[in-house]
Amino acid sequence: MKLINVAEVQKMIDHLKDQELYIHLEMTTGAYAAHLDSSKHPAATFISNAVIQFSQGSISGNGPYRVGLKMKHGWVYSEGLTHFEEDEKDRLIMAGHDGQGKLVVALQLSREPF
Repeated sequence: MKLINVAEVQKMIDHLKDQELYIHLEMTTGAYAAHLDSSKHPAATFISNAVIQFSQGSISGNGPYRVGLKMKHGWVYSEGLTHFEEDEKDRLIMAGHDGQGKLVVALQLSREPF
């Protein structure tokens, strides 16, 4: 993965709009965060292979970045993104890593299931 280039990611988001896509979205503070440090609040979110379609999408911020996708009946929003890649299957894969390189958030869009 490489550091987010806003113009490149926005171009990829625009390329995927108005089509049925599979989404993978996850966020975690670390499954065992509270076991190692009781002052940390463990939190996690995970959705995979849900089908969405968005009419408008944008990336913003100065890094870490946030992405918002406007759908017919709501929004998908992800914040803390730092890295991205587009693979050979034309999937947009974005992730946010903390200062230790650990995954904190991931937002992925694809025409095929993950």
